[in-house]
Amino acid sequence: MQDWIGVAFFVLLTAGAYFGLRALAKPQTRTSEEFERNAAENTTMMGASMNALQELMNPEAAKARIKW
Repeated sequence: MQDWIGVAFFVLLTAGAYFGLRALAKPQTRTSEEFERNAAENTTMMGASMNALQELMNPEAAKARIKW
């Protein structure tokens, strides 16, 4: 009896992993406006620090980017 419980556990574990990975692999459908809005909002700390480092390394490019 305990062998069948173990087999059932592994079958359920395998099936759950399979269907979970299939659900994660589906591409999200979204419009270009949603993509642009999310790209503008999601500024990470790593991205902000890389931008600051780039401005320190090349201040002329940073000044050329700023349009008053």
